Amino acid sequence: MIDRLPSIGKDFRLWLFILAGIVLIGLSILLAWVSSDFEDIQSWGLYLLTNLFAGGIMLGGWLVVKADKSFDLPNWLGWLMIGAAGLRLLAGVIWYAGLPSWGYGTEVEQAGYIMADAHARDTAAWELAQSDKPLLTAFGEYRQVDQYGGMMYLSGLVYRYLGGVQHFPIQMSVLTASFSALAILFTWAFARRLWGEKVALLAAWILALFPDAIILGSSQMREAFLMTLVAAALYGLVRYIQDKTWSGLAWLVSSLLLMLPFSPPIAGIFLVMIIIIAFSVDGWQVFRQPRFLVILAGIALVAGLGIWFAWERIAPEGINNPVALVNWWFRESARWQAYFVKRSSPLIRRIFNTTPDWIHTPILLGYGVLQPFLPGALLDQGAPIWKGIAIWRSLGWTILLPFLLVAPILLWGWKEKRRLAMGLLIAVWMGILVAALRSGGDLWDNPRYRVVFICMQVVLVAWVWSSQRDSKNPWLWRMVIGLVIILAWFVPWYLQRSGQIIWPINNVFVTLGFGLASVVIVFLWMCLRGRNRGENVRSQMDSPADKD
Repeated sequence: MIDRLPSIGKDFRLWLFILAGIVLIGLSILLAWVSSDFEDIQSWGLYLLTNLFAGGIMLGGWLVVKADKSFDLPNWLGWLMIGAAGLRLLAGVIWYAGLPSWGYGTEVEQAGYIMADAHARDTAAWELAQSDKPLLTAFGEYRQVDQYGGMMYLSGLVYRYLGGVQHFPIQMSVLTASFSALAILFTWAFARRLWGEKVALLAAWILALFPDAIILGSSQMREAFLMTLVAAALYGLVRYIQDKTWSGLAWLVSSLLLMLPFSPPIAGIFLVMIIIIAFSVDGWQVFRQPRFLVILAGIALVAGLGIWFAWERIAPEGINNPVALVNWWFRESARWQAYFVKRSSPLIRRIFNTTPDWIHTPILLGYGVLQPFLPGALLDQGAPIWKGIAIWRSLGWTILLPFLLVAPILLWGWKEKRRLAMGLLIAVWMGILVAALRSGGDLWDNPRYRVVFICMQVVLVAWVWSSQRDSKNPWLWRMVIGLVIILAWFVPWYLQRSGQIIWPINNVFVTLGFGLASVVIVFLWMCLRGRNRGENVRSQMDSPADKD
């Protein structure tokens, strides 16, 4: 019996390989049928090549992380990663097949895209792939559809060498779905090395099911690649600090360098986060290691050279140094996005008209942190598919937000790995606030900038959940209750805005004030109730036992 076990293992792998081949062929036929508007399957071979390439990416990532001897990759993680890729691809198919019939009939929807940016860039990439132009022109001639050129170049590369004579947007969705699913693998590995199996498991599941991660993973957007590169870089950083091996540095450096063509500003912001997290993991020790400093200097040099070569494309006239460019970027982001929001949102326009200029940026930050806002999504009067998407997205963010808000409170009395959690907290909120500032609280841009750093967010949420269960700290549930109360106050406010009910409070600040006052009252009641309960328990413990 023992001698027969190896042959059984080989047979199992053979049947698994055959099953995978059948699934890939079936999936290719299905995608070809959908892409042809359910008329034929002539493009199934094209999709088979794309699926094989996407599967190879996922398998390669799995095998490389499996070589890490500090843990054993659980089988459920592989199935979760495959399921997440399938879920993202399914979403992409739904957008392509459903939006033309269920949407508003816009050009973007008729083409099967959920985002206008994806439509413009992907269409231009297809045209570039069909032309005689070198693909490198993506970095120079297409700034109106891709400011940095990286996503444009990658899409053009896929369409030129894997595409056919017809444009099939789902082809890129196959690659974004598979590559974005790798973020689950690297997030699990990052959390596993820092906080153990329990936090890693929860973080992986949250990322797999988080709505905005699914939407961006299903779309032809750069964020599908950036969120995975962020997770891979964090895993590489922690692996290097703990093992002192070149493999960890290789993950860190390659991920950061690959981020540059997609978005140099995001790569620069993330480099600052890397420094913060490196200090939180290892203190000053990591900065006393020559090769780590050499690598950081090398990355900075490469980034500097890239900025120098692309200076005319990213810097306005009169800006001649990186510090001035950063200052200009933040200043113009706030100015432009404030202008954009004032034009697009009557609510923000009214608020800005009645408040001083100095408070506009804090208002935009708060507005951005809350987006997508659940009461607004629930009471939206748009097309059912868009209302469903809005509720789904806002529900996902509303569930995460209390955990991120309560994290500083948990850290107040926490001792184990406090510096590590503090560094992660700073990096998370840095990403959230920069996204809000850069987007001006836009309903779509703000979450997609924020989701680039979703790896850190879900790990922090998983740590908060695990810590709360271990310490029985009541503040998480208090934060949840407080957020529900505030959201409840905005339901009648939204209803009166749309004319469905008569409500005496039409000022957003008064509504927020009543919500906060209600939260304070409920918190005081909960604290007094908890204190009285504690005193009753102590009095019962101190009373003498009854004697017969």
